[in-house]
Amino acid sequence: QVQLVESGGGLVQPGGSLRLSCAASGSIFSINAMGWYRQAPGKERELVAGLNSLGSPNYADSVKGRFYISRDNAKNTVYLQMNSLKSEDTAVYYCNADTVWKLGFPSRNYWGKGTLVTVSS
Repeated sequence: QVQLVESGGGLVQPGGSLRLSCAASGSIFSINAMGWYRQAPGKERELVAGLNSLGSPNYADSVKGRFYISRDNAKNTVYLQMNSLKSEDTAVYYCNADTVWKLGFPSRNYWGKGTLVTVSS
């Protein structure tokens, strides 16, 4: 089993910044893709930013130029730097990871429990 623990959420004013972290632990041989999703009240969960197995990032159009995803492989941790936050960025942010627990075995997908980001004055 793999646990994903997010941190860094909170209340921030419009135009402000936050940095989310997600640490993966447990039975991990390797981590393929990692990413961040969010779900606003009354809306479906959507991809915010992701890093594929080659480390290439992709972003939702709504956050391009404002959010940046990075990863520390040594710590099995992925970060989401969020700048110029807007009220519409308010949501629960979830970490997602594709991990392999043993060489030669298929990857499995895991979700964190989420961290709330509220952008309000």
